[in-house]
Amino acid sequence: MKFLPHFKINNLLYWSLETLIIVCIIFVLSNLTFIYQPLITFFSTLFTPILIAGFLFYILNPTVKFLEKKAKIKRFWGIIIVFFLLIAIIIFVILNFIPNLVEQILSLAKNIPAYIRNVQKWLLQLNKYSFFKNIDFNDTIKKFDLSYSAILTKTLNGAANSLTSIFSAVTSIIITLITVPFVLFYMLKDGNSMKNGFLNLFPEKRQSNIENLLERMNHTIATYIGGQAIECLFVGTCMIIGYFFLGIEYAFLFGIFSGLTNLIPYLGPYIGLAPAFLTTVFASPLKGFLCIILVIIVQQIDGNIIYPNVIGKNLQIHPLTIIFVLLVAGNLAGLIGIFLGVPIYAISKTVLKFLTIIYKKQNTNDKQIQRKKP
Repeated sequence: MKFLPHFKINNLLYWSLETLIIVCIIFVLSNLTFIYQPLITFFSTLFTPILIAGFLFYILNPTVKFLEKKAKIKRFWGIIIVFFLLIAIIIFVILNFIPNLVEQILSLAKNIPAYIRNVQKWLLQLNKYSFFKNIDFNDTIKKFDLSYSAILTKTLNGAANSLTSIFSAVTSIIITLITVPFVLFYMLKDGNSMKNGFLNLFPEKRQSNIENLLERMNHTIATYIGGQAIECLFVGTCMIIGYFFLGIEYAFLFGIFSGLTNLIPYLGPYIGLAPAFLTTVFASPLKGFLCIILVIIVQQIDGNIIYPNVIGKNLQIHPLTIIFVLLVAGNLAGLIGIFLGVPIYAISKTVLKFLTIIYKKQNTNDKQIQRKKP
């Protein structure tokens, strides 16, 4: 080490010193939150609008490109047309689906005590069997106090204690709704300009490689988002229809929930099954069993037909790796981590693969140059 030239430092001392320096840096940074807290607040404020706008960008950009290249419409007017179509779709959904969805949510909330009573009856019936005779389910139920008045009181108390959080959430939603259209518009309009501006930050001899990397990353993100959107729509529609024919209450609500949870790889379909299963199995075990069969059938179709064709093997991520990513990302960032863990991993893998290819090419070229030298 340059600052201690007269000392002969062995490996143990060297790595001990390195570790101590890293620990000291982490300690100092952890006590200087007042410096970088404004930056964290700034990025966390922009995170949601940019995330939503980015998702919509990858959904709408192919249509804008089609209007620009095939229909020979200027990009600006193509974006305006797509915006009008998006607004029309949103209005149609609000007028035709949201009221039904809200009605089912309110009805489900109203009937929760009835479902709890079904669970209580089912637990009390278990006392008939010798294995459960020593368990006093009735006493356990009383301790939990699952009456309607108790649930309502707890809910109201929780809402009263969280008024500040509710106000903050409402404010954040309003800001997001205002910000997203502007961010999306400029993403669609100036996407290429942003890319060129980013490329100009690098030396000219590196720009082709950086552009190639950006194209690969863009392809990975577009494939994942477009494929997930199609998958969620397919699974949600199939589950709504399936629940309807099975006579499941709140088929529309549970079907939409299944479609959204399908964004979580492997675990999502079974998380989506939980509400429908739990509200039916205690009153009608047969219907609960049929719900499981329905999910298995839909997932088989999705896994063998839809997924290979809309996403294919572009991501090339082993199922066990996905489970580990979900566990780590969920622990680090909660629900957001569960949803974003896999695409972030896929992008990181794309970058690492590309850098490995560039390194191998550079290494091969260097060897060829050395061989040519006399």
